[in-house]
Amino acid sequence: MNTFARIIPIAKYNKVSYYSICIDGSENSLFTEFVTRHSKVNKEKLNHILNWLKEIGTKYGAQQHLFRPEAETADSSALPPTGIERKPSYAENGKIKANNLRLYCLRANQHVVFLFDGDIKTTKHAQDCPNVKDYFKKANQLTKAIDKAFISKQIAWNDDYTEIECGEDFKLQF
Repeated sequence: MNTFARIIPIAKYNKVSYYSICIDGSENSLFTEFVTRHSKVNKEKLNHILNWLKEIGTKYGAQQHLFRPEAETADSSALPPTGIERKPSYAENGKIKANNLRLYCLRANQHVVFLFDGDIKTTKHAQDCPNVKDYFKKANQLTKAIDKAFISKQIAWNDDYTEIECGEDFKLQF
């Protein structure tokens, strides 16, 4: 059975435009659902990821080394990046620690990122984690569908490759 989704803009910074996906007519994007869910139970971990989104958007651009590779069937990624020494860093009880909250995404290029959803990762491999397995798989399905839509020109780049364009009635099928 096919699922349909629409692409919506989330935020635009001077170096990155962020987009997300609304599935099957939902008013809330996957990213909005992620933020809503984790602002209650994982607020500090969520703020760490939101700080990374801002840093990437305003200072660095979506450079590949700032994203965790999370590909299974497509070139999906996740935030936060690897390495606890990177700033902004995450701390618990005054100690810098690894943030195990994952936000799955697609880094389309250095200027465009699609934000999906995620959860707390409790195992080494996302495929083995009961919390993130479904988000990981959906991110890979969406990434594959978005890549196909770029190839078929249903999604197009603007002139300087800093934003995307697609028809208002365009539905992503995955």
